[in-house]
Amino acid sequence: MYKQPAGHRLVDTLDDFLQYWQDACDKTAEQKIELWATSYMQKHPELLQRQTRDYEEMGYEWREIAREKVFSKLDDYLPLMRNAREKLLHVCGSTYGEAVEALGLDFPVAFVIYVGIGCGAGWATQYQGCPACLLGLEKIVELGWGSEEQLRELVAHEIGHLVHMSCRDEFEEFETHEEDPLFLLYSEGFAKRCEYLILGQERWSQADSENWLLWCRSHKQRLAKEYLDRVDKQQPVNDFYGDWRDVLGRSQTGYYLGWTYTLWLEEKYSIRQIAELPREQVIEEARRYLSRLAMSTSSDNR
Repeated sequence: MYKQPAGHRLVDTLDDFLQYWQDACDKTAEQKIELWATSYMQKHPELLQRQTRDYEEMGYEWREIAREKVFSKLDDYLPLMRNAREKLLHVCGSTYGEAVEALGLDFPVAFVIYVGIGCGAGWATQYQGCPACLLGLEKIVELGWGSEEQLRELVAHEIGHLVHMSCRDEFEEFETHEEDPLFLLYSEGFAKRCEYLILGQERWSQADSENWLLWCRSHKQRLAKEYLDRVDKQQPVNDFYGDWRDVLGRSQTGYYLGWTYTLWLEEKYSIRQIAELPREQVIEEARRYLSRLAMSTSSDNR
């Protein structure tokens, strides 16, 4: 039987979902969605509120997203979600322990395993007043992240965000700060860098093809220019991060761009100093970095 190490706790809601699904699986899409909210999520109201509010703040109707992107696939996803849950029960504890060693993680973390409406495979936030990694099984399966290595990368990334929040003492304000695209670049880049420090190897689950990393390296000047153009025009940068979107035909390139920004900062600061940089300096440095990169002809292959 799995024994979770001290310092973290698991909130596994899959059994609650399976109980709901047993009653809902033969119903219409609208009935499934309604029961998801009023039956399964009624037991976990904070999860429901976070997901629906996330879509509403982006201007989306959450029921429409659920119908088109999630509920039509859940029958097929079910065995894969079970498999991911079983792996996560082990991965969360072991990766937490590695983060303690690598980053000096010194606070408890709640790992919340649930079936949601596509908000994300991982989400660093607070849950019931505790720093938490929300782990969406339906999104994990959609992305094809079924291996233990992929799940360790996911968990390490979200832990990286939580460590960042802790260093800044900004658990409440951090997600608001990420509404600034230059702070978001910094946030995602820092978390990506933490993955390497925790796991001891560079991995890119964000890659949408075998040559994704090579493509990012050879197009980083264009990516930087496009990112900065959108910032200057006050346009959204969602296309750089969501797997449903793309920039120049490639998805999730913002993680790569943020990672290179963090490496650039490490030429001047320690990782702890980077985590604690004042918000105004973060934004100023990010703009300087993107501007230099956009004009660069460097052959740097990072």
